[in-house]
Amino acid sequence: MPFPSSPRARSGPRRRSLLAVAPAALALTGCTGGDSGGPAGEGSSAADRARARAARDSEGLLERYDAVIAARPGLAGRLRPLREEVARHARAFGGGRKPSPSTSPSASPSVTSSASPAPSATAPGNDKDALAGLAAAERELADRRAKALGGVPGELARLLASVAAAGAAHVYLLTEGDA
Repeated sequence: MPFPSSPRARSGPRRRSLLAVAPAALALTGCTGGDSGGPAGEGSSAADRARARAARDSEGLLERYDAVIAARPGLAGRLRPLREEVARHARAFGGGRKPSPSTSPSASPSVTSSASPAPSATAPGNDKDALAGLAAAERELADRRAKALGGVPGELARLLASVAAAGAAHVYLLTEGDA
């Protein structure tokens, strides 16, 4: 007796056809270069301003990490991976800061936003206060980036959302980690 065919009829694309089409689809979506698809007028300048602000904010946060690492060397091992991630965020937004923590904490104060230099100028009192200060800065920046999502084009919105999520993870690691 022949084995009856499956009652489920194959509908839709097969795995092979999906595997053949997927690289082309990824190439198309990956080549947007941050362009919103609209005219290159006020929309792109608003996106440029948002990107520049995000880079400045990340650079300001990077300076805070540098200040805490310089003032509290015992926290350096715990903070260095987070600091490197913040440096990558700054570069992703177009910031020009080097990722090396060997630079002085106040190497480029004129690059940061006006709100960043004051908190980074003061040394934290103890490890707990230092971590709490960094967590507060990460939380505030992640919240601000999440609120800015609606006013920026697609590719920049995805980058902001990703970096805001990373900032929220940093808050968790700074506050809930093994203190």
